[in-house]
Amino acid sequence: GFFQSYAVEVDIKDASNATCLYAEWMMRFSIKYETNSGDYKNAALNLSSIVTHNGSVCGNDTQAALLAVQFGEGHSWSLNFTKTNETYQADFITFTYNTNDTAVFPDAKRKGPVTIVVKDTMHPVQLNNVFVCHNTEFFEAENVTQIFWNVTVQAFVQNGTVSKKESRCRADMPTSTPTVPPTTANVTTASTTTSSPAPTTAPKPVENPDTGNYSLKSGNKTCLLATLGLQLNVSQDKPLLININPKTTSADGTCGNTTATLKLNDGNSTLIGF
Repeated sequence: GFFQSYAVEVDIKDASNATCLYAEWMMRFSIKYETNSGDYKNAALNLSSIVTHNGSVCGNDTQAALLAVQFGEGHSWSLNFTKTNETYQADFITFTYNTNDTAVFPDAKRKGPVTIVVKDTMHPVQLNNVFVCHNTEFFEAENVTQIFWNVTVQAFVQNGTVSKKESRCRADMPTSTPTVPPTTANVTTASTTTSSPAPTTAPKPVENPDTGNYSLKSGNKTCLLATLGLQLNVSQDKPLLININPKTTSADGTCGNTTATLKLNDGNSTLIGF
């Protein structure tokens, strides 16, 4: 659920050197490919520290805007935007990976660039608003899973200045949080008179998280089953331990012919993708 990748920031200028298209985001790719021996392997493709944005286009009332980046050994990714009088939205993601990159695709049977196109699910955004989505989004097509998070993007920027008005993705929108029984992981101690001093260190969650049963269906058939307990150990200024509570955690995702994705979302909007 926690991915290692470089953040990308692209600031496209128009002929007057004013910003017309701005984006900052993180992404990675999981790609299943066939080897010369006939079996299949999963390759993880991350962004490199050097990313170019050749071919990006500002766009206007009659021409789509295009956000295009190139990275690694012949890999590229692009997203086009169209607009109406009041809104803009992303249309299609085009991703090309190059199996000649032997560091990522060792012993690949198929050589050369492979291109896939997938429809973006971004809802229309008001002009002069910036689209923000911190939660993780998955797009699956043709043995490729594209994973995005910490996305900030504005197409058709007005007056050369990125807007301060945000339009959040659905996954970032607050939801009604179910009542969670107090545990050592989430209890808040009120100020009371007591004979014992309050602890000076943050309490740790129980050693073993509760086990949850999660499943996905494809039509009327169950296509994925998972039984597991989950504890997150997050490295910050101070280590943070979080137990995932199966009573408040819902399962979502997709089952494909060759790949399956399980997403767990708890009442505190913690999202973990497998």
